[in-house]
Amino acid sequence: MPKNSHTSSAPSSSIKDKKPSETRPSASVVLLSPENQVLLLHRVKTSSAFPSAHVFPGGNISEFHDGAVPAPGDLKQHEDSLPYRLAAIRETFEESGILLARENGKNGKPLTVPIAERDSARKAIYENKVRFVEWLASVGGVPDTENLIPFTRWITPLTQARRFTTQMYLYMLPLSAGSDPAVAAARSEAMVPTPDGGVEITAARFDDATTWTEKQRKGDIVLFPPQYFLLHLLSQFLVRRPAQSPGLSEPVENYGAQREKLREFLEMVPTAREPRAAKHPTSQIPWGAKVISPTSLGLRKSDKRVILGLDKPGPELKRTDRGGDIERVALVRFVKGTAKDVEVRSREEVLEEERQAEKTAHETKL
Repeated sequence: MPKNSHTSSAPSSSIKDKKPSETRPSASVVLLSPENQVLLLHRVKTSSAFPSAHVFPGGNISEFHDGAVPAPGDLKQHEDSLPYRLAAIRETFEESGILLARENGKNGKPLTVPIAERDSARKAIYENKVRFVEWLASVGGVPDTENLIPFTRWITPLTQARRFTTQMYLYMLPLSAGSDPAVAAARSEAMVPTPDGGVEITAARFDDATTWTEKQRKGDIVLFPPQYFLLHLLSQFLVRRPAQSPGLSEPVENYGAQREKLREFLEMVPTAREPRAAKHPTSQIPWGAKVISPTSLGLRKSDKRVILGLDKPGPELKRTDRGGDIERVALVRFVKGTAKDVEVRSREEVLEEERQAEKTAHETKL
């Protein structure tokens, strides 16, 4: 189950001074449907992380299933590796039933497993009765780790007692995915039967990135800053599906062109467009290598939302050349352990607004 922790408001001096708790390795997948819609899972109110929120599939690395990662204190713990990739694929399978596997490696056909056999395996894997890769091998498949595209890493800030280092991946289901029953179910927000009996996840659904962010803006769903931020980036390239198409090939070509532009974006440096931000060292880090540990820059005077800087990589990587996104900030209101009114905006514009608000307040006092 996903265990990524959310960010909080401005840290107190005691939080700044204390030794950070150790980070726990986890992985998550931003999964695209054949129509370039994004899969989100709806968490229950009593969930141990992101209660009531919509999240990407993912969770903690299991040494039993995925292998070991470097111990806390080793910088390599915060690098993409095979255990992170296996965990991302395994957790996606456990939580949604969607199996990111192929018959003969990267270029093989997507592996097809009957739904009853699939659900039985999900339960056995969740209960650690069989290793994930061993079960895959028994049905003639291998995890499709090579087609996972790194898409930022998030390290929980010091404001949280439980901290994680979460490798995010992008995975694009084939444009002609056939009739996979798990994918079909998620297209209509099916109540997905999960191995834990629905303790954490209640439903799964594919929808447009812009639809997800619009639902959050209207208050219909909860998105925490990491999920909202990545959906915001994707929405620049993955536009709504055409209402009508004269031929069957045109939608596929359209979705394929969107994916190519997205791939170019992920590899492009500098990552920032604003002239000042483009000169910052973090802009030379492609999206697949960025590490983001949100830090509070204060409260907005206009609406009291927290301004989260996204450029810092967290205390574990403080003296390295790792970093996140200097061009944007996330605005969020934390209320009773959940996030509301999340928005991503230009850092330069938001901070200039704060400077002007401070100036106006000062002049009013005079």
